[in-house]
Amino acid sequence: MAVVDVSEELKSLSSTMESIEAVLDLDQLRADIAVLEEQAAAPSLWDNPDEAQKITSKLSHLQAEVRKAEALRSRIDDLAVLFEMAEEEDDPDTRAEAEAELAAVKKALDEMEVRTLLSGEYDSREALVNIRAEAGGVDAADFAEKLQRMYLRWAEQRGYKTELIETSYAEEAGIKSTTFAVHAPYAYGTLSVEQGTHRLVRISPFDNQGRRQTSFAGVEVLPVVEQSDHVDIDESDLRIDVYRSSGPGGQGVNTTDSAVRITHIPTGIVVSCQNERSQLQNKATAMNVLQAKLLERRRQEEQAKMDALKGDGGNSWGNQMRSYVLHPYQMVKDLRTEYEVGNPEAVFNGEIDGFLEAGIRWRKQQEK
Repeated sequence: MAVVDVSEELKSLSSTMESIEAVLDLDQLRADIAVLEEQAAAPSLWDNPDEAQKITSKLSHLQAEVRKAEALRSRIDDLAVLFEMAEEEDDPDTRAEAEAELAAVKKALDEMEVRTLLSGEYDSREALVNIRAEAGGVDAADFAEKLQRMYLRWAEQRGYKTELIETSYAEEAGIKSTTFAVHAPYAYGTLSVEQGTHRLVRISPFDNQGRRQTSFAGVEVLPVVEQSDHVDIDESDLRIDVYRSSGPGGQGVNTTDSAVRITHIPTGIVVSCQNERSQLQNKATAMNVLQAKLLERRRQEEQAKMDALKGDGGNSWGNQMRSYVLHPYQMVKDLRTEYEVGNPEAVFNGEIDGFLEAGIRWRKQQEK
């Protein structure tokens, strides 16, 4: 790689980093950290465990954000020195090391740039993910469970805490539906591009004639409700049913009538929770999910009004959005962004960052 080319490339990287630093507003982040550190040091912090958890979690996230930006700026600055050393010493090994670091810095810069695109009203929130089996019978139920595992693995690989709220198991295999929370800042903004219908094409393991089967599963992503959201729910609009939790078996199965199903009569929205052993806890969690669904419904209605004003024609990008093909060839392809991967197994194991980044960039482009 020519020295002139490298010099121009390093200038471009530095310029991109300056833009990212401006969007992140590192000075404001440091000021926010100072306030949170003061709150975290208060002797009465853990008098309210929920509030304490929020403060310490936000502090940890902001500190990590600043550290990541500072480290990347340092790596960009160090690259120039590394290339100079390689040139002065005419050392192929040092040059190879510098070029490898350049590629790694570019990748890290792309990832951080994507984070700056998450500027929607609720993008910084934690996420509630709901997956349901759609057309395709037992294959669809199995596919829904594969998607659940895919997102949980993705969260686990990033060190994000998850919380299973409800799972309804299918009779033969897989799940009818599941709801879980991803407790991480910007989880909603990141995962909301996954919303829509996912399609699986494969030789069905449940068909004794070995025929190819197409099945579908729906993914819904909601922002976690915060106290400032003012989602008013009239108790008279609710029908609350209790029932016995279901599960695949084993000692952990709840055998009391503690699971709660809430129907919001005006909208027909139904939510349920069976994760806790206490009926009161399940009701509280189900109410949180209902509030999130009503908040998302309100957001979609507002978006529809904006789209109508812009002449969008109501074309939603959130319907059929990704195909997972296992036969006659191996391919996972996003139908909106055209991003594709030839290794479905890796995708089902949680390697979906490429799809998420492409989706976030595509969504930002659509908003222009």
